[in-house]
Amino acid sequence: MPWGELCALLEPYYPKAGNARPPVGVKRMLRIYFLQQWFNLSDPAVEEALYDSAVMRQVVGIDLGQEPVPDETTACKFRHLLEAHGLGGEILQAVNQYLQSRGVKITTGTIVDATIIHAPSSTKNGDQKRDPEMHQTKKGKQWYFGMKAHVGVDSKTKMIHSVVATAANAADGRVLPELLHGEETKVWGDQAYRGQSEVIQEVAPAAQDMTHKRYRYKKRIDEVERAKNRTKSRVGSKVEHVFAVLKLQFRFVKVRYRGLQKNANRLFATLRSGESVYSAPEAAAVPAGVVSPPTP
Repeated sequence: MPWGELCALLEPYYPKAGNARPPVGVKRMLRIYFLQQWFNLSDPAVEEALYDSAVMRQVVGIDLGQEPVPDETTACKFRHLLEAHGLGGEILQAVNQYLQSRGVKITTGTIVDATIIHAPSSTKNGDQKRDPEMHQTKKGKQWYFGMKAHVGVDSKTKMIHSVVATAANAADGRVLPELLHGEETKVWGDQAYRGQSEVIQEVAPAAQDMTHKRYRYKKRIDEVERAKNRTKSRVGSKVEHVFAVLKLQFRFVKVRYRGLQKNANRLFATLRSGESVYSAPEAAAVPAGVVSPPTP
């Protein structure tokens, strides 16, 4: 992790020492914040984990013989600071630039896809209603409620270079331009991106549209086009490895907070900090995350 660059990014917004209790160092709080993402911990849980785990304290740089662990309120305020200034996307950009400075090369193929992050659909709360920024969508015969994480992934290294967060009912194709970096020669995607050739050409003029084409009609199935789609899936399926890391390793299956902006900030930080952990020798290094407002 490029701690120096990330701390410099946060310093202008971080509280300065004054007459009150001096603030915990920004690097220490940033490490605590990333531990929350890597282990899917709430604010109280990360405080408890730091007391329980000597390894976590070593990562953060805390010696219980000299000082206590920052409490859950401090962790909460730091998270709100990042959310208020939209620093999740800035962190994503900073790590991309760091990778680029280390000789990381961007290849010419991008796979685009989206996954649903669930949100509580219950109305048994103080407001007696669901989160107004989350929406429901139908996938197959099943209805889901929550948000969508849209990603642009390098087709060679499976590294994430673009992230967009929207409500679950947003069409995948609507955010396609924000997932491309413009230098692609091929763009891969499933049926959700069908008919987007003109959009692809506008953003990436040299790109070949490798998204799936329609093969099923009312009274027949085009077996030739179906076979072509299967061949394309051999490359496009790599994006599922990214979602597997997000949901199985980092356990980002459900939203933790109320509202799209807060969860998007967590998404950007999780994907980018996680990418630094499991990155390959070569990785993509381009644009940052975008939060899209919920679709009416």
